[in-house]
Amino acid sequence: MNARSIAAVLLLATGMASAAQTLETAYRTNGQSVQSAFDSVRAVLQDSSAVIQRGRKEIAYGTVMSADGYILTKASEIGDASDLSIIVGKKAYPEPQLISTDPTWDVALLKIPAEGLTPVRLLLDQAEPPRGTWVVANGATSRSLRRVQVGIIAANAREIPHAGGPVLGVSFEEKDKKLVVTEVAEKSGSATAGVTKDDVLLLLDGDEITGTEGLAELIGEYHVGDEVTLTIERAGEKKELKVELKGRSDVFGEEVTRNDMMSGAFSKRRSGFPKVIQHDIIANASSIGGPVLNLDGGCLGMNIARATRCETFAIPASELKSIAERLMSQAK
Repeated sequence: MNARSIAAVLLLATGMASAAQTLETAYRTNGQSVQSAFDSVRAVLQDSSAVIQRGRKEIAYGTVMSADGYILTKASEIGDASDLSIIVGKKAYPEPQLISTDPTWDVALLKIPAEGLTPVRLLLDQAEPPRGTWVVANGATSRSLRRVQVGIIAANAREIPHAGGPVLGVSFEEKDKKLVVTEVAEKSGSATAGVTKDDVLLLLDGDEITGTEGLAELIGEYHVGDEVTLTIERAGEKKELKVELKGRSDVFGEEVTRNDMMSGAFSKRRSGFPKVIQHDIIANASSIGGPVLNLDGGCLGMNIARATRCETFAIPASELKSIAERLMSQAK
């Protein structure tokens, strides 16, 4: 069935809904009749996406980027990639190799010992998909069958800033109008730079740090990823340390709102992406990482976060190509 026919089936289902107020199960987006309209796209998902498991639990999807087994997925969902197995098509591959990660995009490159896989067909010769474009991604799955989820592009492509902005990643207390470090967050730029407990914070890029509010004002002038010179006092000696300002969500995790707690399993990381396309396919944290296809099976991008009850973010195809080429070149 081609894209025009699929659209006709969906319009038919929409019309029936208007007449009867409710749809019979067969005509819902996860019903048998609607699912059958996407058989050709489902076949692409079967061959060009991966199911990533830890034990028997599905923890993420992946996007096949090369015939010889390079697969992109969401880095924060797989961790150190230990105890994983991957299913592509109907074949399982134990113990994939974690080749590299890209913290900026929260993407990991995995490698399985395969030949003759079918990589996704990235759509690079068209502008960003306009709002209202039909999209298809992985739904519930088994080794023998990939079901589809259907939705539409819901917003223009855009940057998603880091939630909470940049941070040093240290806790401190104020003593005699000076800030003394009491704790350094493990994932912070301060930890990497060597800031330790009991260091006294003196200067940030040459500007005097005057209390908690003064430090917040200074940090607020920078962006996530900027490197600053932090002058500290340690055991009576002054030291200058180069510190990368990381996103609050990267260091301390995403803030969970009351609405989040009531609405579903969102991704561990759902902000701080340079550019995403947004669609409304229903997903959860463990169904992120697979390709987002149009009705002809072309790849518009890769799902990277379930953000809210009705928002899913995907890395656009052109950016995905660049990420894949960079990470794969590092592996060779």
